[in-house]
Amino acid sequence: MALVSEFLGQLTLSYGGEEQTKFPTVVPAKDFDPGQDAARIETAIKTKGVDEQTIIDILTRRSYEQRREIAFEYERIAKKDLNAALKGALSGSLESLMLGLMKSTAQFDASELKSSMKGLGTDEEALIELVCSRNNEELTEIKKVYREMFKKELEKDISGDTSGNFEKLLLALVQTKRDDPSSVVDYQKIDDDAKALYEAGVKRKGTDVTTWISIMSQRSIPHLQKVFERYKSYSPYDMKESIRKEVKGDMEKSFLTLVECFENRQLYFANRLFEAMKNKGAKEKVVTRIMVSRCEVDLMKIRSEFKRQHKKSLYQTIAVSHCNLYRNRSRKINIIQQFSSS
Repeated sequence: MALVSEFLGQLTLSYGGEEQTKFPTVVPAKDFDPGQDAARIETAIKTKGVDEQTIIDILTRRSYEQRREIAFEYERIAKKDLNAALKGALSGSLESLMLGLMKSTAQFDASELKSSMKGLGTDEEALIELVCSRNNEELTEIKKVYREMFKKELEKDISGDTSGNFEKLLLALVQTKRDDPSSVVDYQKIDDDAKALYEAGVKRKGTDVTTWISIMSQRSIPHLQKVFERYKSYSPYDMKESIRKEVKGDMEKSFLTLVECFENRQLYFANRLFEAMKNKGAKEKVVTRIMVSRCEVDLMKIRSEFKRQHKKSLYQTIAVSHCNLYRNRSRKINIIQQFSSS
């Protein structure tokens, strides 16, 4: 069993869920002593060969706020930056994972967005996942953090790296103009939007993508759920089938991601994890991004959806798909038990 898969397992196995609005697997540790944790990490780094197990055990069992306190104490004790120390002590995937955990959820998402648009090519798959699956609150925080971290506006980078309708859709989502949910159900508006989606797509030759973008980027999620149900009374296809018939490439992937997240966001992530690990060449980057970005948000629910949909635990799937990827590691550390059993 591989080190990185074990680490990912650790993030899934931890149990949290005391808050009603969030369902994390990583929660604040009780009887927390940042000074003691910092001292243990310093000893682990100085140990010959590096005591990776101790570093993993501490950082995957503390919340982001607690990891910040550990970093502060570490700098006081060791007279050096914890991130720099981890970079020097670790390498490869484990280094990336640990440094990812040292960021807040919004900082991690902002970093992943920047990385997806860095260099000559664009990682459209990552860009779609990160923008289309985040809600207004998350996107607002990501934009703020992106500006602080990179001294640039997220919208400007997206415009510089994408084009056409794909650019228009991503910018519409990043502008966070989505309506807040309302306790009042507007049946006329539901019908109007369902009809508009049908007339802009299946009913006509060629797709009026602008109308689709407008409705899907501005309406509240509960409203859209009812719109998609009503849509079936106009169209011979459901919304996802219509998307597959009407648009291709990045637009198809983007609209499908939106609809899947509107229907059940945690199931979307569960399915994305499953697809990423389905083949021997597991997409380690995708798995890592979802696990690290959602472990303090809703990974508990993602884990449940994974088990319900795929009839096996996320823990088992990570163990099987990742062990071959990292079998050249001479050291096997039992971390997977932390992140992914159900």
